[in-house]
Amino acid sequence: MAAANKEPIRLGMVGGGRDAFIGAVHRIAARLDGHYELLAGALSVDPEKAHASGLDLGLAPTRAYGSYLEMAKAEAARADGIEAVAIVTPNHMHYPPAKAFLEAGIHVICDKPLTSSLADAKKLAALVKKTGKLFVLTHNYTGYPMIRQAREMVRKGELGTLRVVQAEYPQDWLTEKIEASGQKQAAWRTDPKQTGAGGCIGDIGTHAWNLATFVSGLETESLCADLDSFVKGRQVDDNANVMLRFKGGAKGMIWSSQVAPGNENALKLRIYGTKGGLEWEQEHPNQLWFTPFGQTKRLITRGGAGSIDAAGRVTRVPPGHPEGYLEGFANIYTEAAAAIRAHRKKNGKTPKGVLFPTVTDGLDGMRFIDACVRSSKRNSAWIKP
Repeated sequence: MAAANKEPIRLGMVGGGRDAFIGAVHRIAARLDGHYELLAGALSVDPEKAHASGLDLGLAPTRAYGSYLEMAKAEAARADGIEAVAIVTPNHMHYPPAKAFLEAGIHVICDKPLTSSLADAKKLAALVKKTGKLFVLTHNYTGYPMIRQAREMVRKGELGTLRVVQAEYPQDWLTEKIEASGQKQAAWRTDPKQTGAGGCIGDIGTHAWNLATFVSGLETESLCADLDSFVKGRQVDDNANVMLRFKGGAKGMIWSSQVAPGNENALKLRIYGTKGGLEWEQEHPNQLWFTPFGQTKRLITRGGAGSIDAAGRVTRVPPGHPEGYLEGFANIYTEAAAAIRAHRKKNGKTPKGVLFPTVTDGLDGMRFIDACVRSSKRNSAWIKP
């Protein structure tokens, strides 16, 4: 993907200050193709830390704001104010700043999940529709070239009628109660006031489900979930098993866990139909296995033989060179940049082929999380999202 050096998009950020993890990832992704220039930020709920973090990043002192409300108001009033804001806060602080910036006429790029509650997700989706502004949700795995390849192969019918969709995302970093030690990432991700009702299912289970539906194109009809908190005293789930029934008759399974020793970020996807199957692993993202029924298993590599245009348009470097997590994020930011530039024009429309998760995907994800929590509380009853 070629870098763009002219007319950078004026970007702001909420969250992502000192000691934050995902904020740095977003900043790298936004810089990678030269489409954005970070000009403003409200980088912490602590005004002093927010200001210091802004200076760390080279922001002008007057644009290192103490709060997102101050930032939204001030930037909307500037002739050179930001065009888009990246929201990289804990889940409970997605909705308030997104609302403020949308109402200020500023596009929003937001980390997943959409919000910490289904009620807020519904309000946010309505506000996006009302304002007409762009809302980009950074389900970054949808930006991987081989995932785009898999999606296109399914749509072209190369797997036939889909029968089985399985996705899993195990980790091991919460095997012990490290939130009690003050570990920042563990502390907010296991606090229902900040992360929402779903713990593991909302943090990584939603990634697995989003990937499964993004590639398969299937719509969930109902689900049956069993959520567990294996670590004593933990207030949210740290392991989830979910069975899915899709419209049209296909069945699926989701397993997500943060208490599975030996797993780092082992996101995997398997899809099987009447004509063949696909298998992909996030820890080996440049490889996609395709098996036509009755034939030899085939390896398709990013940029290699068998790679199609859907993968090529988000491929950055020659085959054989590693390309993964940061580039996946950057692909979402670059697709978003094309849409934002189109919106600079009156009645501008997102260019054909540009693809990124939207507020609708985020709302669907929140319905999934909510249904999983309700199902588990009802002794794993079948629930419609």
